[in-house]
Amino acid sequence: MELPNTYWLVWRLSALGDVLLTTGPLAWWARNRGWRFVVVTRQIHAPIFEANPYVEDIIHPAPEDLQMPRLAGWLKQLAKRYEGWGFIDLHGTGRSRLASWIWRGPVLRYPKESFARRVFLRSGGRFYGRRLREFPVIRRYAMAVDLLPPPVSELLPRLWLRPTETAWAEERLTTMFPESFPSEFPVALHPYAAHSMKAWPKQYWRRLVELLDAAGISWLAVGRGKPLFPNRPEDLTNQTDLRQSAALFSRCRVLVSGDSGPMHLAGAVGVPVVALFGPTTREWGFFPQGARDIVLQADLACRPCSLHGKKDCPRSGECMALIRPEQVITALAGC
Repeated sequence: MELPNTYWLVWRLSALGDVLLTTGPLAWWARNRGWRFVVVTRQIHAPIFEANPYVEDIIHPAPEDLQMPRLAGWLKQLAKRYEGWGFIDLHGTGRSRLASWIWRGPVLRYPKESFARRVFLRSGGRFYGRRLREFPVIRRYAMAVDLLPPPVSELLPRLWLRPTETAWAEERLTTMFPESFPSEFPVALHPYAAHSMKAWPKQYWRRLVELLDAAGISWLAVGRGKPLFPNRPEDLTNQTDLRQSAALFSRCRVLVSGDSGPMHLAGAVGVPVVALFGPTTREWGFFPQGARDIVLQADLACRPCSLHGKKDCPRSGECMALIRPEQVITALAGC
């Protein structure tokens, strides 16, 4: 597709994993088309684009600007400010569609595949499975520009860390593990989930730490929630922001996580993940795509049970409970 514009405003407000996955297509377009970008996202996700060499500016609207009647006026001001720029809608919501209608330049939109996902779910996986597996979210983002997108390996998420941030992480880890770091990188754990059905049982996380301790493998826990290991200095829960977490991940051997935004954050700094998937499956497009990533999941006919893992489970979360800590330890040996 021949597109004369060099500068594009990209819209993706949430959530953490979805926003992180935009960084791969942006880098692809920048490398192959010479494009530059201004990104509109929520303030909490703006750090994802800091230090990104292809992003000219980051706009994070105030919450009140995203509500009617202020929304329409705010969008008109945005369209006037960037008149002549292109607009890339990587969200596909009512707000982003309103923005595209107001826009004064070319508009591109990615195929969200909402219909295909719902048919796949309601048909018990009989329809659209092949298409959904072939075109995960990062390839669908790229399809906003190219109907035949590049392979996944060209679109992996990327977060650029500053030298001061990696130095901070190294100093923190040297203090935490003076006898092993940096000759041996620790295992990072993210024992939290946005939805309860995606959460690995707490007793399994505790058993995993017992196994790591017994094997003499250093570890640290990062994320937001009620700390699982409050009496251990390795538990950094609620102590790091997004970029600090990314910096720590960059100096870890591997991350163990459920289907979560931090899973993609680790991938964005080149760290492999052992991902624990339960109510969600590959067809939803969020499997980690790195060459060394490992996904552990149970072979149950009821999976997937919902689009986002929010649905209550009549089997008490069996799909997550069937993934045992010993399986994770075995998987770590391959990372």
